[in-house]
Parts: sequence; C-alpha cells; structure tokens
Amino acid sequence: MEFLITPLKYEFVVNGMIVAMMIGILCGIIGIYVVLRGMSYIGHGLSHAAFGGAVIGYIFSINLYIAAGVWGLLSAFLINLIVREKKIKADAAIGIVTTASFALGIALISRIRRFTKNLEAILFGNILGVTTEDIIIIGIVTLLVIIIIFFLYKQLLFVTFDPESANVYGTRASLIDAIFSFILAASIIVSLQVIGVTLIAAAIIIPASTARLLTNNFNKMFFLSIAIGAITSVAGIYASFYLNAASGATIVLLGALIFSIVLIYNYIHRKIMLHEHAHSHLHGAIPHHHTHLDDAEHSHEHKEKV
Repeated sequence: MEFLITPLKYEFVVNGMIVAMMIGILCGIIGIYVVLRGMSYIGHGLSHAAFGGAVIGYIFSINLYIAAGVWGLLSAFLINLIVREKKIKADAAIGIVTTASFALGIALISRIRRFTKNLEAILFGNILGVTTEDIIIIGIVTLLVIIIIFFLYKQLLFVTFDPESANVYGTRASLIDAIFSFILAASIIVSLQVIGVTLIAAAIIIPASTARLLTNNFNKMFFLSIAIGAITSVAGIYASFYLNAASGATIVLLGALIFSIVLIYNYIHRKIMLHEHAHSHLHGAIPHHHTHLDDAEHSHEHKEKV
C-alpha cells in the first residue's frame, strides 16, 4: 500500500493524476471513432499543426490554448481548400499543411534561440507540471466531449460505419463530421501540454486499438477504450514517479505494452482454437487431416483415387 500512497503525498502528483485520468478518458472516447474511421493520420497531423500555433502564441504572449486552437482551425480550413481542388487527396493535403506548421514552429524556436520549459512541455508533455488553469480547461473540454457524444451517440455510430446511408436516413453526415472534427481538435489541443505533440497520436490510438482487439461489439469496445485509457494514464504517472521518466512517455509505453500483450494473447488463442478444431481421421488406410473453424456440424465427401 505504501507504494500507492507515497506519490499521493505530493500535490503536483495528485494534480497530474487528475489530469491524466481526464486525458485518458478523453483519448479513449475520441480514439474509438478515430480508429474505426481510419483517421489516425488526422490526429497526428492536427497535433503538429497546433504546435506551430502554440509557438506563435508564446512569442506574442497569447494564451496557449487560444493560439493553438485558432491555428488548428486555420490549418483545417486550408486543408479543405486544397482538397476542394480535387487534384490533391486529403492525406497529401494534411501532410503538407501540418508538417509546414510544425516546421514553422521549429523555425521560430531557432530564431528566438531559447527553448523554454513551456515549449518543451508542448513537444514532449509534462503532466506533473500542470496548473490549476490546465485542470479547469481540460475538465471543461472532457465534460463537453462526453455531453456531445451522449447526445449524438447514434448519429456518430451511423456516420462512422455507413456515412452514405446516414444521409439517406436523414442524418447529416457532413454536420456530424464537422462536430467530430471540432471535438477531436479540442481534445488534441488540451492534451498538447500534457502528453506532447510527439505522443498525442499514440495516446489516442493505442487504447482504442487495444479495445478493438478484445471485442467486436461497439458498446463494449467504447467502454473498454475509456477504461484502458484511464488506467494506463494513472498507472503511467506512478511509473513516471518511480522511474523518474517523462510522464507522457511512460503512459504511451505502458499502453503499447498492454496492446502488445493483448495482441500476443489473441495470436496464441487463435492458434489454440484452430488446433482444438483440427480434425484428423482415417479413410481406409489413408490418413485425412483438415481444420474446422467453428463447432457447427459438418459433412464432407472424399473421392478415392482411381
């Protein structure tokens, strides 16, 4: 018990755990839609775009969240303009705009010739350095996302799996996509200073991907993703405290470890199931082997060689 209690004696660790729990829940919720929609590259790209805005905000003494948010929206608008030309595909447009934004941030840092702790936190994350303002803002965004998902649960599910039919049945897929893009961008921006640009995409994708391996049921997948995100975030803080390592990195590494264990378990389980269903018998003096993938009754014929 002392192992669990000791870190809680420090206020900055307690604050870090509160934020880690909220970010874990947030990433778990958003991640499930990102993974099922095949949008992983968007999360990665938006975090890089927001970094450029954060650096501009730092230089001109503008609030981090406002600067990163405005720049992220401008980047999304620019991506849409490029895609409308129909000569450049969405993935290429995202790559161009977001990497250019990231490069702008790096160029500005090299120009001012000082790499402050704030900018380092944006790049690599610093959960244990969060302020009361960070906790409030992250709490508001987490609550907002939960409310939006609650009221648009069915619509988001419909658009995720069958956007074309969604339009036919009266669900405006374009509007739902716009709302989801907004909450995705908001989630990434509030997570920047906690997880960092370099790790935020992994923090969003890993819990949902792990849940995807464990079940094919969307409802179970949804809550599993949230649980995995929250648990790995809190456990990652403990690991960060005792290993004296970057908190964002320990959270992502722990999530990756759990994902690897589940992946290996699935592989072994599948092999065992195939072995248990393998059917071997003799037809006369001829040995016959074949595999059945389920327990249903089966029949087959064998033609003798003439």
